[in-house]
Amino acid sequence: MDHSIQDVARLAGTTSRTLRHYGAEGLLPPSRIGTNGYRYYDDRALVRLQRILLLRDLGLGLPAIRLVLDREVDETAALREHLGWLEQEQQRLDRQIRSVQTTITTLEGEDQLMADQMFDGFDHTQYKEEVVERWGADAYRNSDEWWRSMTTAQRKEWRAATRALQADWADAVTRRVDPAGAEGQQLARRHVRWLGAVPGLPRENGHLAADYVRGLGEMYVADDRFGADYGGPAGAAFVRDALAHYADEHL
Repeated sequence: MDHSIQDVARLAGTTSRTLRHYGAEGLLPPSRIGTNGYRYYDDRALVRLQRILLLRDLGLGLPAIRLVLDREVDETAALREHLGWLEQEQQRLDRQIRSVQTTITTLEGEDQLMADQMFDGFDHTQYKEEVVERWGADAYRNSDEWWRSMTTAQRKEWRAATRALQADWADAVTRRVDPAGAEGQQLARRHVRWLGAVPGLPRENGHLAADYVRGLGEMYVADDRFGADYGGPAGAAFVRDALAHYADEHL
């Protein structure tokens, strides 16, 4: 069954303009175009749109979403994997709700707060979105378990290393360093080693997969939240170019 672009926009809670933009980006081409020039979408296109919207909710930009869709051709398997992630999130949110309810009840009753109950279900992983959903639920679970197994001192050390790396990237952008030059590639090597400490990320031949590193760089550019960590759009583009060159040459 075909659906008009207006019907699809209404069903998905979006706009015809957004759907046209997805089509222009190669994410959601219409199933057919009528003689009147109207766009129509079949059920398979609706499934693809559902996946696009799910990935947008995760904070992925359109270039990163395209990588996901191109990589995962089995739609049913991909949706099952995403469903598993959503169920995990639901369980985590349920724990958060219970912990906040416990805190409210305790405060209202003027009882003593129990610190081990106050933070149940809260995600302390600073780079959750970077353990991208497209690489599977196992990748996120492994990295999350790794983070939670760290001591307070180890987490503090990790954060300090992260801030230092981000500051060095921003400084290199300010000084107009060549991303493919020696200094730019040294930063890219540090970045890959920094990420390599996280278990569960996709690997090939004992090191991070080149495709993952390139995709991560594209995500920095596509999503302003990540770009801000590297000094804004120009910094994100610099990191992307440096990582892509490093992946081409060394991964």
